[in-house]
Amino acid sequence: MNWSAIRAIYVFEMDRFFRTLAQSLISPVLSTSLYFVVFGAAIGSRIDEVEGVSYGAFIVPGLIMLTVMTQAISNASFGIYFPKFIGTIYELLSAPINFLEIVMGYVGAAATKSMFIGIIILITSFFFVDIQIAHPLAMITFLVLTCISFALFGFIIGIWAGNFEQLQLVPLLIVTPLVFLGGSFYSISMLPPVWQTISMFNPVVYLISGFRWAFFGVADVPITMSLLAIGGFTTLCLGTVWWIFKTGWRIRQ
Repeated sequence: MNWSAIRAIYVFEMDRFFRTLAQSLISPVLSTSLYFVVFGAAIGSRIDEVEGVSYGAFIVPGLIMLTVMTQAISNASFGIYFPKFIGTIYELLSAPINFLEIVMGYVGAAATKSMFIGIIILITSFFFVDIQIAHPLAMITFLVLTCISFALFGFIIGIWAGNFEQLQLVPLLIVTPLVFLGGSFYSISMLPPVWQTISMFNPVVYLISGFRWAFFGVADVPITMSLLAIGGFTTLCLGTVWWIFKTGWRIRQ
């Protein structure tokens, strides 16, 4: 394993993050704070509790998941797309490093950035609501797995994208709606039976449910199913990345 190469890619990507700190960190934190004000104050004043948890605290896991997923995708997709755009990816492919080391560098940096933002948002939430984390280890596990899996997904999008507009296509038109419809601001049990059934086909439901269970001990689906969902998604992304480098799809073609 060429750890020097992994470290070089990782440090380069992290430097880019700190160079654009206002866009990379302050913007998502401010956006999340507005969600707390709008949903926590306005709607929370009309909804006292959801499954025994105050509404302001109930939406915290969903807000963290929303930001973490979109940031992991955005950072990883841009990180690998930009070398494609300016042509330096061929220097990377001709260097004495394999695809696993390339993925570890880019995905590791994107996952670190999104996890850092997620932790900052969690800390910020303590200024708005009173939160008790029932299962801290499970919370960290879900957060790390979500960051890694969606960074892998973003890496795939960055390779697939043919222009800058396509980089935002999947996060804006697919991921964000799935998160909003995945129980970020409500419990699936509050929906009519037919919509509860339809919601079970939304994969994000299982991630948010598992993450919320780590906070409050309540979940819309069994915790085992949430772990299987995040594990299966991570495996699928890893298999797709392996196939991309094996065939050279959108890289050498």
